[in-house]
Amino acid sequence: MAAGRGGGWAAVVVLVVLLLLLVVLPPPGAASAAALPVVINTWAFRTAAETAWRVLESGGSELDAVERGCGQCEIDQCDGSVGYGGSPDESGETTLDAMIMDGNTMEVGAVADLRRVKNAIGVARKVIEYTKHTLLVGESASLFAVRMGFPYEDLTTQKSLSLYSEWLNQSCQPNYWKNVVPDSSKSCGPYKRPGKVTYKEEQTVSQSVQNHDTIGMVIIGVSGTVVSGTSTNGAVHKIPGRVGDSPIAGAGSYADSTAGGAAATGDGDIMMRFLPSYQAVEYMRMGTDPTVACQKVISRIQKYAPKFFGAIICANTTGSYGAACNKIPGFTQFHFMVSNPLLGRPTEQVVDCI
Repeated sequence: MAAGRGGGWAAVVVLVVLLLLLVVLPPPGAASAAALPVVINTWAFRTAAETAWRVLESGGSELDAVERGCGQCEIDQCDGSVGYGGSPDESGETTLDAMIMDGNTMEVGAVADLRRVKNAIGVARKVIEYTKHTLLVGESASLFAVRMGFPYEDLTTQKSLSLYSEWLNQSCQPNYWKNVVPDSSKSCGPYKRPGKVTYKEEQTVSQSVQNHDTIGMVIIGVSGTVVSGTSTNGAVHKIPGRVGDSPIAGAGSYADSTAGGAAATGDGDIMMRFLPSYQAVEYMRMGTDPTVACQKVISRIQKYAPKFFGAIICANTTGSYGAACNKIPGFTQFHFMVSNPLLGRPTEQVVDCI
C-alpha cells in the first residue's frame, strides 16, 4: 500500500514537471519569453541595437531610440545597404528612404529619394514634428531637410563609384527594365517603348540575394508605447525615382500601441504590394503569436512570388517577439537583433526560413 502511494506521488511529480516544462518552454518556432522594454531590429546590426538600447536605458523616448538606432546604421553604412555611399542608382547617385511611426498617435514621417542629406531618419522625424504631411520625396525632401538644419553632404563614395563603374562595364546588368528597346538584358539604355509592344510575363524572382536590405526596427517601451522605423539606400542600380517599401507605412514598418509593431526587409518592390508589416500587426491584434504572425505574412507573399527575397520581424505589446523569412537558395536563415531585460544585452538571434 505504501509502495503504491509512493508510486502515485512519483507519477504526480512527473506530471507536474511536464506541465511546468510546457508552460516555461515555448513551442518550436515561438518567440522567447516576453519582457519590456524590447528592441528588435532586422539583420545582425549590433551597433544599431546597442545605440537604441542605450537611449532607452538613459531615459530617452521610444521615438528617440528608433531615430538614434536607425541613424547609427546610416553612420555605419550597415552592409552597404543603409546610408551614404551604397546602392547607386542607374545614374550612379545614392539616394535614401526612411520612415518613423508613432504607435500612440499613428503619426508617420517619411522621406523617399532623399538626395545629398545623410541622416534620412532624422529628416523623417522632422516630417512628423514640423509638418502635417506623412511623406516627402525627391529634391523637395532635400530642401525641407536643409530648412530643418540638416547640411547638404555628398552621398557618393569611392565604393559606390566602383559599383557603378563595374555595372556599366557589364552592359548594365542586372537592371529593372522590361519590355523596352534596346534589349535591357543585353545592353544599357537609354531605353524606350518599342513600336509594337510584346509584353513578357513579369518575373517575380529577386535579382540577387541581399541585393538590397534595410534596417527595420521596432521598439516597445515599458508603458506599452510602440514605435517603428526604417532606413535604406534602396535597390542597387534602381531606376532613378524608384521608391521601395521602406518609407511606406504598413509596408516597410508599422506600429500600433494597441497591438504591436513589425518591420520588413528584402525585395521591397514585391513585398510592398502585400503591406506585410500592417498585416503582421493585425494578426497580432487578433492574438496570433508574433512568430506565427510573421510566418503567415511570408506565406501569403509566397503564393504569388515563391522565390522572393525577404524577411519580417514582429513584436507584440507584451514584449513577445518573432521573425520569419522566405527560404531561397543562398538565404535559408535570417539573423536579427533583440534587446530586453531578460537577455541583459543586445543579442543576435536566428530563425530558419520557411
